[in-house]
Amino acid sequence: MQYLLAAVVVLPLLGAVGALLPAPPGLRGRSPGQAVLRHGVTVTGVVLAAALALAAGFDHDHPARMQATTDISWIPALDIRIHLGIDGISLPLVVLTALLTFLCALYSYFHLPKGPSPKAFVALLLTLEAGTLASFAVLDLMLFFLAFETVLIPMYFLIARWGGAGKQAAAWKFILYTLLGSVVMLLGLLLIGVKSGTFDMVALATDNGPKAQLSHTVQLLAVLAIGIGLAVKSPLWPLHSWLPDAHTAAPTVGSVLLAGVLLKMGTYGFVRIALPITPEGMQTFAPYLAALAAIGIIYGSLACLALVRKGAGGDLKRLIAYSSVGHMGFVLLGIASMTPTGVNGALFANIAHGLITGLLFFLVGALKDRTGSTDLDALAGSTGAALYGKAPRFGGLLAFAAVASLGIPGLAGFWGEMLAMFGAFRPAAGLSRPAFLTFMALAGLGTLLTAAYLLLVVRRVCMGGTPALTAPAPAAGEGTAATAGAPAPALPDLARYEYAAWTPLAALTVLAGLWPAALLGLTDPAVQQLLGGGK
Repeated sequence: MQYLLAAVVVLPLLGAVGALLPAPPGLRGRSPGQAVLRHGVTVTGVVLAAALALAAGFDHDHPARMQATTDISWIPALDIRIHLGIDGISLPLVVLTALLTFLCALYSYFHLPKGPSPKAFVALLLTLEAGTLASFAVLDLMLFFLAFETVLIPMYFLIARWGGAGKQAAAWKFILYTLLGSVVMLLGLLLIGVKSGTFDMVALATDNGPKAQLSHTVQLLAVLAIGIGLAVKSPLWPLHSWLPDAHTAAPTVGSVLLAGVLLKMGTYGFVRIALPITPEGMQTFAPYLAALAAIGIIYGSLACLALVRKGAGGDLKRLIAYSSVGHMGFVLLGIASMTPTGVNGALFANIAHGLITGLLFFLVGALKDRTGSTDLDALAGSTGAALYGKAPRFGGLLAFAAVASLGIPGLAGFWGEMLAMFGAFRPAAGLSRPAFLTFMALAGLGTLLTAAYLLLVVRRVCMGGTPALTAPAPAAGEGTAATAGAPAPALPDLARYEYAAWTPLAALTVLAGLWPAALLGLTDPAVQQLLGGGK
Protein backbone atom coordinates (compact mmCIF):
# COMPACT_ATOMS: atom_id res chain seq x y z
CA MET A 1 0.00 0.00 0.00
CA GLN A 2 2.75 2.47 0.86
CA TYR A 3 4.45 1.74 -2.46
CA LEU A 4 1.16 2.27 -4.27
CA LEU A 5 0.71 5.72 -2.70
CA ALA A 6 4.32 6.66 -3.47
CA ALA A 7 3.81 5.50 -7.05
CA VAL A 8 0.63 7.57 -7.39
CA VAL A 9 2.58 10.69 -6.39
CA VAL A 10 5.86 10.02 -8.23
CA LEU A 11 4.71 8.42 -11.51
CA PRO A 12 3.26 11.64 -12.99
CA LEU A 13 6.58 13.41 -12.39
CA LEU A 14 8.51 10.61 -14.10
CA GLY A 15 5.94 10.68 -16.90
CA ALA A 16 6.44 14.45 -17.31
CA VAL A 17 10.17 13.90 -17.79
CA GLY A 18 9.49 11.05 -20.22
CA ALA A 19 7.14 13.25 -22.26
CA LEU A 20 10.03 15.59 -23.05
CA LEU A 21 12.27 12.77 -24.35
CA PRO A 22 12.16 11.49 -27.95
CA ALA A 23 9.72 8.62 -28.44
CA PRO A 24 11.28 5.19 -29.20
CA PRO A 25 11.08 4.33 -32.93
CA GLY A 26 8.47 1.61 -32.46
CA LEU A 27 6.14 3.84 -30.45
CA ARG A 28 6.02 6.96 -32.60
CA GLY A 29 2.79 6.08 -34.39
CA ARG A 30 1.75 8.45 -37.16
CA SER A 31 3.64 11.40 -35.68
CA PRO A 32 5.70 12.45 -32.63
CA GLY A 33 2.74 14.51 -31.43
CA GLN A 34 0.47 11.47 -31.43
CA ALA A 35 3.12 9.47 -29.57
CA VAL A 36 3.44 11.98 -26.73
CA LEU A 37 -0.35 12.31 -26.40
CA ARG A 38 -0.61 8.53 -26.18
CA HIS A 39 2.14 8.66 -23.55
CA GLY A 40 0.01 11.09 -21.52
CA VAL A 41 -3.04 8.80 -21.70
CA THR A 42 -0.90 5.80 -20.68
CA VAL A 43 0.75 7.47 -17.69
CA THR A 44 -2.47 9.00 -16.35
CA GLY A 45 -4.21 5.67 -16.91
CA VAL A 46 -1.57 3.85 -14.87
CA VAL A 47 -1.86 6.46 -12.11
CA LEU A 48 -5.65 6.05 -12.10
CA ALA A 49 -5.28 2.26 -11.90
CA ALA A 50 -2.87 2.67 -8.97
CA ALA A 51 -5.30 5.06 -7.23
CA LEU A 52 -8.17 2.60 -7.69
CA ALA A 53 -5.98 -0.22 -6.35
CA LEU A 54 -5.16 2.00 -3.39
CA ALA A 55 -8.89 2.56 -2.79
CA ALA A 56 -9.59 -1.18 -3.11
CA GLY A 57 -6.84 -2.04 -0.61
CA PHE A 58 -7.85 0.72 1.82
CA ASP A 59 -9.07 -0.56 5.20
CA HIS A 60 -12.65 0.70 5.03
CA ASP A 61 -13.32 -0.49 8.58
CA HIS A 62 -10.82 2.06 9.94
CA PRO A 63 -11.01 5.10 7.62
CA ALA A 64 -9.89 7.46 10.40
CA ARG A 65 -6.47 5.80 10.56
CA MET A 66 -3.66 7.03 8.33
CA GLN A 67 -2.85 4.24 5.87
CA ALA A 68 -0.23 3.53 3.21
CA THR A 69 2.17 5.70 5.19
CA THR A 70 5.76 6.54 4.34
CA ASP A 71 7.82 8.49 6.88
CA ILE A 72 11.41 9.34 5.96
CA SER A 73 13.60 12.05 7.44
CA TRP A 74 14.41 14.71 4.83
CA ILE A 75 15.81 17.80 6.61
CA PRO A 76 16.63 16.67 10.16
CA ALA A 77 17.70 20.13 11.37
CA LEU A 78 14.17 21.45 10.76
CA ASP A 79 12.39 18.14 11.42
CA ILE A 80 10.98 18.18 7.91
CA ARG A 81 10.06 14.67 6.78
CA ILE A 82 8.83 12.98 3.61
CA HIS A 83 5.63 11.86 5.29
CA LEU A 84 2.87 10.44 3.09
CA GLY A 85 -0.44 8.88 4.06
CA ILE A 86 -4.17 8.82 3.30
CA ASP A 87 -7.33 8.52 5.33
CA GLY A 88 -11.03 8.78 4.58
CA ILE A 89 -10.70 12.52 3.97
CA SER A 90 -7.91 12.46 1.41
CA LEU A 91 -8.61 9.17 -0.42
CA PRO A 92 -11.67 10.43 -2.39
CA LEU A 93 -9.73 13.52 -3.49
CA VAL A 94 -6.78 11.39 -4.66
CA VAL A 95 -9.10 9.20 -6.75
CA LEU A 96 -10.98 12.24 -8.12
CA THR A 97 -7.70 13.90 -9.19
CA ALA A 98 -6.44 10.74 -10.91
CA LEU A 99 -9.79 10.26 -12.69
CA LEU A 100 -10.15 13.84 -13.95
CA THR A 101 -6.55 14.01 -15.17
CA PHE A 102 -6.95 10.72 -17.07
CA LEU A 103 -10.17 11.94 -18.69
CA CYS A 104 -8.45 15.21 -19.65
CA ALA A 105 -5.54 13.32 -21.20
CA LEU A 106 -7.97 11.06 -23.09
CA TYR A 107 -9.97 14.04 -24.37
CA SER A 108 -6.78 15.86 -25.41
CA TYR A 109 -5.59 12.82 -27.39
CA PHE A 110 -8.52 13.33 -29.76
CA HIS A 111 -8.89 17.09 -29.39
CA LEU A 112 -5.64 18.86 -28.49
CA PRO A 113 -6.06 22.60 -27.87
CA LYS A 114 -4.24 24.93 -30.24
CA GLY A 115 -0.85 25.95 -28.92
CA PRO A 116 2.84 25.06 -28.84
CA SER A 117 4.37 21.60 -28.76
CA PRO A 118 2.24 18.65 -27.56
CA LYS A 119 5.31 17.56 -25.56
CA ALA A 120 5.12 20.63 -23.38
CA PHE A 121 1.36 20.26 -22.99
CA VAL A 122 1.59 16.66 -21.76
CA ALA A 123 4.57 17.42 -19.49
CA LEU A 124 2.69 20.32 -17.87
CA LEU A 125 -0.46 18.24 -17.47
CA LEU A 126 1.47 15.47 -15.69
CA THR A 127 3.36 17.94 -13.48
CA LEU A 128 0.04 19.49 -12.51
CA GLU A 129 -1.29 16.05 -11.60
CA ALA A 130 1.77 15.26 -9.48
CA GLY A 131 1.50 18.48 -7.49
CA THR A 132 -2.22 18.05 -6.87
CA LEU A 133 -1.91 14.42 -5.80
CA ALA A 134 0.97 15.29 -3.49
CA SER A 135 -1.10 18.05 -1.85
CA PHE A 136 -3.68 15.46 -0.80
CA ALA A 137 -1.15 12.80 0.23
CA VAL A 138 1.58 14.61 2.21
CA LEU A 139 1.44 14.93 6.00
CA ASP A 140 4.17 17.52 6.52
CA LEU A 141 3.38 21.23 6.46
CA MET A 142 6.43 22.17 4.40
CA LEU A 143 5.82 19.40 1.87
CA PHE A 144 2.21 20.54 1.65
CA PHE A 145 3.38 24.04 0.83
CA LEU A 146 5.79 22.76 -1.85
CA ALA A 147 3.08 20.62 -3.43
CA PHE A 148 0.60 23.51 -3.15
CA GLU A 149 3.00 25.70 -5.12
CA THR A 150 3.97 23.06 -7.67
CA VAL A 151 0.63 23.34 -9.45
CA LEU A 152 0.89 27.10 -10.08
CA ILE A 153 3.52 27.10 -12.85
CA PRO A 154 1.93 24.33 -14.97
CA MET A 155 -1.49 25.98 -14.74
CA TYR A 156 0.01 29.37 -15.61
CA PHE A 157 1.53 28.00 -18.83
CA LEU A 158 -1.58 25.98 -19.73
CA ILE A 159 -3.58 29.20 -19.61
CA ALA A 160 -0.94 31.49 -21.15
CA ARG A 161 0.08 29.19 -24.04
CA TRP A 162 -3.02 27.09 -24.81
CA GLY A 163 -5.77 29.49 -23.70
CA GLY A 164 -8.12 31.71 -25.67
CA ALA A 165 -8.73 35.46 -25.80
CA GLY A 166 -7.19 37.39 -22.93
CA LYS A 167 -5.02 34.46 -21.92
CA GLN A 168 -1.91 36.44 -20.97
CA ALA A 169 -3.74 38.83 -18.63
CA ALA A 170 -5.73 35.95 -17.08
CA ALA A 171 -2.59 33.87 -16.53
CA TRP A 172 -0.78 36.76 -14.84
CA LYS A 173 -3.76 37.50 -12.64
CA PHE A 174 -3.94 33.83 -11.63
CA ILE A 175 -0.27 33.57 -10.74
CA LEU A 176 -0.09 36.89 -8.88
CA TYR A 177 -3.14 36.24 -6.72
CA THR A 178 -2.14 32.70 -5.81
CA LEU A 179 1.54 33.49 -5.24
CA LEU A 180 0.80 36.44 -2.96
CA GLY A 181 -1.64 34.30 -1.00
CA SER A 182 0.93 31.52 -0.74
CA VAL A 183 3.60 33.85 0.66
CA VAL A 184 1.27 34.81 3.50
CA MET A 185 0.35 31.15 4.04
CA LEU A 186 4.02 30.18 4.30
CA LEU A 187 4.47 32.62 7.19
CA GLY A 188 1.62 30.95 9.06
CA LEU A 189 3.02 27.46 8.44
CA LEU A 190 6.47 28.53 9.64
CA LEU A 191 4.93 30.09 12.75
CA ILE A 192 3.28 26.78 13.64
CA GLY A 193 6.47 24.83 13.00
CA VAL A 194 8.69 27.16 15.02
CA LYS A 195 6.34 27.41 17.99
CA SER A 196 5.47 23.71 18.14
CA GLY A 197 8.85 22.28 17.12
CA THR A 198 7.46 20.11 14.32
CA PHE A 199 5.80 20.32 10.91
CA ASP A 200 4.15 16.89 11.17
CA MET A 201 0.40 17.23 10.57
CA VAL A 202 -0.53 14.01 12.38
CA ALA A 203 1.37 14.95 15.54
CA LEU A 204 0.01 18.50 15.46
CA ALA A 205 -3.58 17.29 15.13
CA THR A 206 -3.58 15.53 18.52
CA ASP A 207 -4.62 17.42 21.65
CA ASN A 208 -1.78 16.07 23.77
CA GLY A 209 0.86 16.62 21.09
CA PRO A 210 2.91 19.67 19.98
CA LYS A 211 -0.33 21.58 19.36
CA ALA A 212 -0.56 22.13 23.13
CA GLN A 213 2.37 24.53 22.83
CA LEU A 214 0.46 26.87 20.50
CA SER A 215 -0.97 29.79 22.46
CA HIS A 216 -4.25 31.47 21.56
CA THR A 217 -2.39 34.42 20.00
CA VAL A 218 -0.19 32.13 17.90
CA GLN A 219 -3.25 30.25 16.69
CA LEU A 220 -4.98 33.49 15.72
CA LEU A 221 -2.00 34.69 13.72
CA ALA A 222 -1.49 31.29 12.11
CA VAL A 223 -5.14 30.94 11.06
CA LEU A 224 -5.20 34.47 9.65
CA ALA A 225 -2.06 33.91 7.57
CA ILE A 226 -2.84 30.36 6.44
CA GLY A 227 -6.51 31.20 5.87
CA ILE A 228 -5.68 34.01 3.43
CA GLY A 229 -3.58 31.69 1.27
CA LEU A 230 -6.20 28.94 1.34
CA ALA A 231 -9.06 31.40 0.76
CA VAL A 232 -7.48 32.67 -2.47
CA LYS A 233 -7.31 29.14 -3.85
CA SER A 234 -10.79 28.11 -2.55
CA PRO A 235 -11.92 30.79 -3.87
CA LEU A 236 -13.53 32.86 -1.11
CA TRP A 237 -15.28 36.16 -1.89
CA PRO A 238 -13.76 38.81 -2.30
CA LEU A 239 -10.47 37.02 -3.15
CA HIS A 240 -12.11 35.24 -6.09
CA SER A 241 -11.67 37.76 -8.90
CA TRP A 242 -8.86 35.80 -10.58
CA LEU A 243 -11.15 32.81 -11.15
CA PRO A 244 -13.62 34.01 -13.83
CA ASP A 245 -10.80 35.38 -16.01
CA ALA A 246 -8.73 32.21 -15.62
CA HIS A 247 -11.66 29.94 -16.50
CA THR A 248 -12.76 32.04 -19.45
CA ALA A 249 -9.29 32.08 -20.99
CA ALA A 250 -8.15 28.54 -20.09
CA PRO A 251 -8.37 25.64 -22.55
CA THR A 252 -11.07 23.08 -21.83
CA VAL A 253 -8.88 20.65 -19.88
CA GLY A 254 -7.36 23.55 -17.94
CA SER A 255 -10.82 24.67 -16.82
CA VAL A 256 -11.78 21.10 -15.89
CA LEU A 257 -8.72 20.61 -13.68
CA LEU A 258 -8.86 24.11 -12.23
CA ALA A 259 -12.48 23.68 -11.11
CA GLY A 260 -12.34 19.95 -10.48
CA VAL A 261 -9.26 19.63 -8.28
CA LEU A 262 -7.23 22.82 -7.82
CA LEU A 263 -9.98 24.66 -5.95
CA LYS A 264 -10.25 21.66 -3.62
CA MET A 265 -6.70 22.17 -2.43
CA GLY A 266 -7.75 25.32 -0.58
CA THR A 267 -10.76 23.80 1.17
CA TYR A 268 -8.79 20.62 1.94
CA GLY A 269 -6.16 22.79 3.66
CA PHE A 270 -8.83 24.28 5.93
CA VAL A 271 -9.97 20.77 6.94
CA ARG A 272 -6.53 19.19 7.28
CA ILE A 273 -4.61 22.11 8.81
CA ALA A 274 -6.75 24.94 10.20
CA LEU A 275 -9.49 22.92 11.93
CA PRO A 276 -7.39 20.33 13.83
CA ILE A 277 -4.12 22.25 14.41
CA THR A 278 -5.45 25.72 15.31
CA PRO A 279 -8.99 25.10 16.63
CA GLU A 280 -9.04 28.13 18.96
CA GLY A 281 -7.99 30.51 16.20
CA MET A 282 -10.40 28.86 13.78
CA GLN A 283 -13.29 29.32 16.22
CA THR A 284 -12.53 33.04 16.44
CA PHE A 285 -12.51 33.50 12.66
CA ALA A 286 -15.26 30.97 11.83
CA PRO A 287 -18.12 33.54 11.88
CA TYR A 288 -16.21 35.80 9.49
CA LEU A 289 -15.42 32.86 7.21
CA ALA A 290 -19.09 31.84 7.23
CA ALA A 291 -20.22 35.40 6.50
CA LEU A 292 -17.91 35.71 3.50
CA ALA A 293 -18.97 32.26 2.30
CA ALA A 294 -22.65 33.25 2.46
CA ILE A 295 -21.92 36.49 0.60
CA GLY A 296 -20.04 34.46 -2.02
CA ILE A 297 -23.05 32.18 -2.50
CA ILE A 298 -25.37 35.12 -3.16
CA TYR A 299 -22.81 37.08 -5.15
CA GLY A 300 -21.96 34.16 -7.43
CA SER A 301 -25.65 33.48 -8.11
CA LEU A 302 -26.46 37.13 -8.84
CA ALA A 303 -23.45 37.40 -11.15
CA CYS A 304 -24.68 34.36 -13.05
CA LEU A 305 -28.19 35.80 -13.31
CA ALA A 306 -26.72 39.00 -14.72
CA LEU A 307 -24.72 37.05 -17.30
CA VAL A 308 -27.60 34.85 -18.44
CA ARG A 309 -30.15 37.60 -19.05
CA LYS A 310 -30.98 38.43 -22.66
CA GLY A 311 -28.79 41.10 -24.23
CA ALA A 312 -26.10 40.95 -21.52
CA GLY A 313 -23.57 39.32 -23.84
CA GLY A 314 -22.65 36.87 -21.09
CA ASP A 315 -20.06 34.14 -21.63
CA LEU A 316 -21.13 30.61 -20.67
CA LYS A 317 -17.66 29.65 -19.41
CA ARG A 318 -17.58 32.78 -17.27
CA LEU A 319 -21.02 31.95 -15.91
CA ILE A 320 -19.90 28.49 -14.78
CA ALA A 321 -16.81 30.06 -13.20
CA TYR A 322 -19.01 32.39 -11.13
CA SER A 323 -21.20 29.42 -10.23
CA SER A 324 -18.09 27.82 -8.71
CA VAL A 325 -17.76 30.80 -6.38
CA GLY A 326 -21.25 30.04 -5.11
CA HIS A 327 -20.80 26.28 -4.87
CA MET A 328 -17.49 26.58 -3.04
CA GLY A 329 -19.24 29.01 -0.68
CA PHE A 330 -21.31 26.05 0.55
CA VAL A 331 -18.10 24.11 1.16
CA LEU A 332 -16.60 26.94 3.21
CA LEU A 333 -19.86 27.45 5.13
CA GLY A 334 -19.82 23.79 6.14
CA ILE A 335 -16.19 24.06 7.28
CA ALA A 336 -16.92 27.26 9.23
CA SER A 337 -19.67 25.49 11.22
CA MET A 338 -16.89 23.35 12.79
CA THR A 339 -19.33 20.45 13.22
CA PRO A 340 -19.00 16.88 11.88
CA THR A 341 -22.20 17.38 9.87
CA GLY A 342 -20.97 20.59 8.24
CA VAL A 343 -17.44 19.34 7.53
CA ASN A 344 -18.77 16.07 6.05
CA GLY A 345 -21.07 18.14 3.87
CA ALA A 346 -18.14 20.27 2.77
CA LEU A 347 -16.09 17.22 1.80
CA PHE A 348 -19.04 15.69 -0.05
CA ALA A 349 -19.70 18.99 -1.87
CA ASN A 350 -16.02 19.08 -2.86
CA ILE A 351 -16.31 15.77 -4.69
CA ALA A 352 -19.72 16.60 -6.18
CA HIS A 353 -18.46 19.94 -7.49
CA GLY A 354 -15.43 18.28 -9.05
CA LEU A 355 -17.60 15.77 -10.92
CA ILE A 356 -20.39 18.11 -12.02
CA THR A 357 -18.40 21.24 -12.84
CA GLY A 358 -15.74 19.15 -14.56
CA LEU A 359 -18.49 17.74 -16.79
CA LEU A 360 -19.92 21.22 -17.40
CA PHE A 361 -16.58 22.63 -18.53
CA PHE A 362 -16.05 19.63 -20.83
CA LEU A 363 -19.44 20.27 -22.40
CA VAL A 364 -19.00 24.03 -22.75
CA GLY A 365 -15.56 23.55 -24.33
CA ALA A 366 -17.05 21.11 -26.83
CA LEU A 367 -19.92 23.51 -27.48
CA LYS A 368 -17.45 26.26 -28.32
CA ASP A 369 -15.65 23.92 -30.72
CA ARG A 370 -18.95 23.18 -32.47
CA THR A 371 -20.39 26.69 -32.64
CA GLY A 372 -17.29 28.87 -32.40
CA SER A 373 -18.67 30.83 -29.45
CA THR A 374 -19.71 30.62 -25.81
CA ASP A 375 -21.62 33.92 -25.97
CA LEU A 376 -25.05 33.22 -24.51
CA ASP A 377 -26.85 35.66 -26.81
CA ALA A 378 -25.30 33.98 -29.84
CA LEU A 379 -26.11 30.51 -28.50
CA ALA A 380 -29.71 31.52 -27.80
CA GLY A 381 -30.45 33.33 -31.06
CA SER A 382 -32.72 32.08 -33.81
CA THR A 383 -29.71 30.42 -35.42
CA GLY A 384 -28.10 29.51 -32.11
CA ALA A 385 -27.29 26.19 -30.51
CA ALA A 386 -30.83 24.81 -29.97
CA LEU A 387 -29.18 21.64 -28.77
CA TYR A 388 -32.35 19.62 -28.23
CA GLY A 389 -33.07 19.83 -31.95
CA LYS A 390 -29.57 19.92 -33.44
CA ALA A 391 -27.65 17.58 -31.11
CA PRO A 392 -30.14 15.93 -28.76
CA ARG A 393 -27.67 13.73 -26.85
CA PHE A 394 -25.35 16.65 -26.32
CA GLY A 395 -28.26 18.84 -25.20
CA GLY A 396 -29.57 16.15 -22.88
CA LEU A 397 -26.20 15.74 -21.20
CA LEU A 398 -25.82 19.51 -20.78
CA ALA A 399 -29.28 19.69 -19.20
CA PHE A 400 -28.38 16.78 -16.90
CA ALA A 401 -25.20 18.52 -15.74
CA ALA A 402 -27.07 21.78 -15.14
CA VAL A 403 -29.79 20.03 -13.13
CA ALA A 404 -27.13 18.21 -11.11
CA SER A 405 -25.35 21.50 -10.42
CA LEU A 406 -28.49 23.15 -9.03
CA GLY A 407 -28.62 20.47 -6.32
CA ILE A 408 -31.69 18.41 -7.19
CA PRO A 409 -32.26 15.42 -4.84
CA GLY A 410 -30.99 12.13 -6.21
CA LEU A 411 -27.85 13.62 -7.73
CA ALA A 412 -24.49 14.37 -6.13
CA GLY A 413 -24.95 18.13 -5.82
CA PHE A 414 -27.78 17.78 -3.29
CA TRP A 415 -26.12 16.10 -0.31
CA GLY A 416 -23.13 18.34 0.23
CA GLU A 417 -25.09 21.58 0.16
CA MET A 418 -27.82 20.18 2.39
CA LEU A 419 -25.35 18.91 5.01
CA ALA A 420 -23.42 22.19 4.93
CA MET A 421 -26.65 24.07 5.73
CA PHE A 422 -27.49 21.53 8.47
CA GLY A 423 -24.09 22.26 9.98
CA ALA A 424 -24.85 25.98 9.93
CA PHE A 425 -28.27 25.30 11.49
CA ARG A 426 -26.57 24.00 14.64
CA PRO A 427 -22.92 25.18 14.67
CA ALA A 428 -20.24 24.11 17.13
CA ALA A 429 -20.41 25.23 20.75
CA GLY A 430 -19.13 28.76 21.22
CA LEU A 431 -20.33 29.98 17.81
CA SER A 432 -23.29 32.34 17.50
CA ARG A 433 -26.30 30.32 16.40
CA PRO A 434 -28.39 33.37 15.32
CA ALA A 435 -25.53 34.49 13.06
CA PHE A 436 -25.18 31.04 11.52
CA LEU A 437 -28.95 30.76 11.06
CA THR A 438 -28.74 33.98 9.05
CA PHE A 439 -25.92 32.52 6.95
CA MET A 440 -27.97 29.35 6.44
CA ALA A 441 -30.95 31.42 5.25
CA LEU A 442 -28.72 33.25 2.76
CA ALA A 443 -27.38 29.91 1.54
CA GLY A 444 -30.96 28.68 1.10
CA LEU A 445 -31.74 31.76 -0.98
CA GLY A 446 -28.62 30.98 -3.00
CA THR A 447 -30.01 27.55 -3.92
CA LEU A 448 -33.12 29.22 -5.38
CA LEU A 449 -31.03 31.70 -7.37
CA THR A 450 -28.82 28.85 -8.58
CA ALA A 451 -31.84 26.97 -9.87
CA ALA A 452 -33.04 30.14 -11.62
CA TYR A 453 -29.90 30.83 -13.63
CA LEU A 454 -29.16 27.20 -14.50
CA LEU A 455 -32.69 26.62 -15.79
CA LEU A 456 -32.36 29.81 -17.84
CA VAL A 457 -29.12 28.45 -19.30
CA VAL A 458 -30.87 25.23 -20.30
CA ARG A 459 -33.77 27.16 -21.77
CA ARG A 460 -31.58 29.50 -23.81
CA VAL A 461 -28.91 27.07 -24.99
CA CYS A 462 -30.76 23.79 -25.32
CA MET A 463 -34.06 25.18 -26.62
CA GLY A 464 -32.53 28.06 -28.55
CA GLY A 465 -34.83 30.16 -30.69
CA THR A 466 -37.46 28.38 -32.80
CA PRO A 467 -37.75 24.70 -33.80
CA ALA A 468 -37.50 25.49 -37.52
CA LEU A 469 -34.07 27.04 -37.56
CA THR A 470 -32.84 28.63 -40.76
CA ALA A 471 -29.51 30.04 -41.68
CA PRO A 472 -29.37 33.82 -42.17
CA ALA A 473 -29.04 35.20 -45.66
CA PRO A 474 -25.37 35.84 -46.55
CA ALA A 475 -24.05 39.36 -46.70
CA ALA A 476 -23.14 40.91 -50.03
CA GLY A 477 -20.25 39.09 -51.61
CA GLU A 478 -20.49 36.11 -49.24
CA GLY A 479 -22.72 33.86 -51.31
CA THR A 480 -25.60 33.60 -53.75
CA ALA A 481 -29.29 34.04 -53.19
CA ALA A 482 -29.74 30.27 -53.52
CA THR A 483 -28.31 29.78 -50.03
CA ALA A 484 -30.62 32.28 -48.35
CA GLY A 485 -33.16 30.69 -46.03
CA ALA A 486 -31.50 27.25 -46.26
CA PRO A 487 -31.87 25.05 -43.16
CA ALA A 488 -29.14 25.64 -40.59
CA PRO A 489 -26.70 22.73 -40.44
CA ALA A 490 -27.08 20.34 -37.52
CA LEU A 491 -24.35 20.36 -34.89
CA PRO A 492 -22.30 17.18 -34.46
CA ASP A 493 -23.70 15.12 -31.62
CA LEU A 494 -21.59 13.25 -29.08
CA ALA A 495 -18.55 11.51 -30.53
CA ARG A 496 -17.23 8.21 -29.19
CA TYR A 497 -14.28 9.78 -27.41
CA GLU A 498 -16.63 12.28 -25.78
CA TYR A 499 -18.78 9.43 -24.51
CA ALA A 500 -15.64 7.82 -23.09
CA ALA A 501 -14.45 11.01 -21.40
CA TRP A 502 -17.78 12.19 -19.98
CA THR A 503 -19.78 9.05 -19.12
CA PRO A 504 -17.76 8.29 -15.94
CA LEU A 505 -18.51 11.78 -14.57
CA ALA A 506 -22.25 11.47 -15.28
CA ALA A 507 -22.39 7.95 -13.83
CA LEU A 508 -20.55 8.94 -10.64
CA THR A 509 -22.83 11.97 -10.25
CA VAL A 510 -25.83 9.63 -10.20
CA LEU A 511 -24.10 7.05 -7.99
CA ALA A 512 -23.05 9.63 -5.38
CA GLY A 513 -26.56 11.05 -5.37
CA LEU A 514 -28.27 7.70 -4.88
CA TRP A 515 -25.67 6.17 -2.54
CA PRO A 516 -24.13 8.99 -0.45
CA ALA A 517 -23.16 6.54 2.30
CA ALA A 518 -20.33 5.26 0.10
CA LEU A 519 -18.54 8.59 0.52
CA LEU A 520 -19.85 9.66 3.92
CA GLY A 521 -18.85 6.30 5.38
CA LEU A 522 -15.26 7.17 4.51
CA THR A 523 -15.22 10.79 5.62
CA ASP A 524 -17.31 10.73 8.80
CA PRO A 525 -15.02 8.64 11.08
CA ALA A 526 -11.98 10.63 9.90
CA VAL A 527 -13.78 13.96 10.50
CA GLN A 528 -14.96 12.85 13.95
CA GLN A 529 -11.38 12.00 14.92
CA LEU A 530 -9.97 15.18 13.39
CA LEU A 531 -12.41 17.42 15.27
CA GLY A 532 -11.99 15.36 18.42
CA GLY A 533 -8.29 16.09 18.72
CA GLY A 534 -7.16 12.69 17.47
CA LYS A 535 -9.49 10.72 19.76
